[in-house]
Amino acid sequence: MTPTAREAAWTRLMSLARRPGAAAIRSLFSRQPDRFEKFHWQGGDILLDLSKTSIDDDAMRALLGLAEAMQVMPARDAMAAGELVNNTENRAVLHMALRAPRSAGFHARTPDGGCEDASDEVADTLAAMERFTRAVHAGEIRSATGEPFTDVINIGIGGSDLGPFMASRALWHEASPMRPLYLANADAHNWELIRPRLDPARTLVLIASKTFTTAETMANARLVRGWLEQTLGTEGMRQHLVALSTNHKATAEFGVPADRVFGFRDWVGGRFSLWSAIGLSIALGCGWDDFMRLLEGARAMDEHFLSAPAERNLPLLLALTTVWHVNGLGLDNHAILPYDHRLSRFPAHLQQLEMESLGKRTTRGGAPVQHLTGPVLFGEPGTNAQHSFMQLLHQGTTPVPADFVLIANPSHPYAANHRLLLANGLAQAEALLRGRGEEDVRAEMLAAGKTPEEIERLLPHRVFPGDRPSTTLVLPRLDAHTLGQLVALYEHKVFCLGALWDIDAFDQWGVELGKQLSTSILPELLPEGRVGPHDPSTTGLIQQLRAWQGLDL
Repeated sequence: MTPTAREAAWTRLMSLARRPGAAAIRSLFSRQPDRFEKFHWQGGDILLDLSKTSIDDDAMRALLGLAEAMQVMPARDAMAAGELVNNTENRAVLHMALRAPRSAGFHARTPDGGCEDASDEVADTLAAMERFTRAVHAGEIRSATGEPFTDVINIGIGGSDLGPFMASRALWHEASPMRPLYLANADAHNWELIRPRLDPARTLVLIASKTFTTAETMANARLVRGWLEQTLGTEGMRQHLVALSTNHKATAEFGVPADRVFGFRDWVGGRFSLWSAIGLSIALGCGWDDFMRLLEGARAMDEHFLSAPAERNLPLLLALTTVWHVNGLGLDNHAILPYDHRLSRFPAHLQQLEMESLGKRTTRGGAPVQHLTGPVLFGEPGTNAQHSFMQLLHQGTTPVPADFVLIANPSHPYAANHRLLLANGLAQAEALLRGRGEEDVRAEMLAAGKTPEEIERLLPHRVFPGDRPSTTLVLPRLDAHTLGQLVALYEHKVFCLGALWDIDAFDQWGVELGKQLSTSILPELLPEGRVGPHDPSTTGLIQQLRAWQGLDL
């Protein structure tokens, strides 16, 4: 599409969003009683309901027209073909290859014009991971003291922690083969909380860093290596180390045996990497079969994304809803509300997936973006969220779109609790839609015996407007296969938003400056350090920290 066609598509969409009452939702149900039938779709095991948004038929046509003008589907096909769609780093983006069979034939283009067989690379890595995982579970690979490994600790940060931690939290149960734990924060208080729960003679340690230079990960890895060495000695310690990395020289220098290193290529981005060797902690903790079902679920969503037409394509529809809210209505915050405690880390995973991918101010061509991009994500599992920030969603000055994730069937026998959970999730979405008007409040307070004076005094506080948008996703159950579909759905939503906003969703240059500055500040915090040139605030803070640590007395 030409720039003129793109501008026309954006102009049409924005003109619809500026109509009087464009944010109204209740009136749409009045005019269109079959709205749920028209605005819900199913892909794989996921039902997506957009009827509680203010998107009407005209807006949906405009949104689909924008997707066509921005060439989202051709961009999708280019990604699947292994083209260099991460244009600022000149890389292919092939996390879909990580959950596809060898026969899928994914290939990655290289900057020099060559081509790598991604499917072969993935199949070989998965085969090595399976051999190792099954050998650990069978007791064929044991600790330095000859005992079976019962615990696995994953040391990583960002994409090397959030995705695996989220999936393990969702899938692990008492009958799982090993207990997975996660160490990410460089704050050693994190390690001090985990350490007493572990026996070094039974703990397998995964160090997850592609470059094996990530500062926080390597600081924690040195702590844990020292802890192992105290009990097991230098040679014994080596039998407990595994590296998820491509830097074989560094892993060898750290003490990791060569046959305990599992790698992945640069067409695997960190926040899309739980399906790769980075997911080894999931396989060890939850079992190889569950890990494969997780990949198969993601593959099912990949196939839907690659084949479903735009008007029924769940990732695209979810992305277009975000465009309507962010760009059309100016709603740049978004709540993630999974009504299943096993998904308690799902909002944190999506925070990195979406905000690191979509927090961009420059187009793929280097020009300033002309529209708002990534919204701020936050969330908690229901019903916890109802007793913390949901007040703001109901009565705050600015609407906050929300995604409700509901699971039809629990994995526990407590039916009454699950009915209460589902009732709350459905009620919160309905309350956001309906609100509460003055007449209802008056009638309720009158029935409660309140005086006319009390009613008039409290009325403004107890009225809330409704017409607050929400999206609902319903899964029949939460298991490895449906979790894979759910996570892949949001991955593809991110890709679609990157194409719609014409930004590179796969780089993250914004995180680099802070890393670089920390390396200059670190020596200034040593006992013998001297404060270097900084802005006056940073200089003052370093000086105060040194004073309170007794370093400048």
